[in-house]
Amino acid sequence: MFTFRQVYTFSYNLFQFSGHTWILANSIARFLTFGRDALVDTFYSVGFVMSLCQLLSILELFHIADGIEKARLLPRFIQVVEKNLLLMVVIMLEEIQSKAVVCVLLFLWNILDLLRYPYQLLCVLDTPSITLLWACYTLRIPLYILSVIAEGVTIYQVLPFVGPSAAFHVLLKIYLPLLAVGASVTTWQLLKERQQHLDRWNKKMKRK
Repeated sequence: MFTFRQVYTFSYNLFQFSGHTWILANSIARFLTFGRDALVDTFYSVGFVMSLCQLLSILELFHIADGIEKARLLPRFIQVVEKNLLLMVVIMLEEIQSKAVVCVLLFLWNILDLLRYPYQLLCVLDTPSITLLWACYTLRIPLYILSVIAEGVTIYQVLPFVGPSAAFHVLLKIYLPLLAVGASVTTWQLLKERQQHLDRWNKKMKRK
């Protein structure tokens, strides 16, 4: 019999997985139909669902703090803040929404989350997969680095649309080095988390 916590966790991960699957399917369908022209209005077609999924991802900080999800809080906190802050910037500046880098950024975020949520769903059902575990904790490291590069390029392309004397312009310039520092810390934490989960799996297999 499932507990309320298990039902809630399964429902949350299923919602996120469904949302990101829809985003990926929509983006691929648009690209196959319209080609490179689809890059221009990708944000208009999937931006709302992506924003909703990323906003709800704030709940994951409470999941980790409460022990619902076994993960490191610091790297997840940095990733959640990075994504939501940048989404706010993109939403506020319509001129940047049609840039190709925004489409690339959304695609990388989407793949990162699609690596994680299926594995989380299986963990809730107590049927974890070593293949998904390896993919989740290994492939996400280079993908995360690529996403941070895309975030930096996005912010750099935002700067010309903000007056150089505006406080927002200064904040974005300050944020760029902070993004690099945060990414370094997160990558280090993700490497440690990967080793921890793989070691735990190996010990579990040896006991059987």
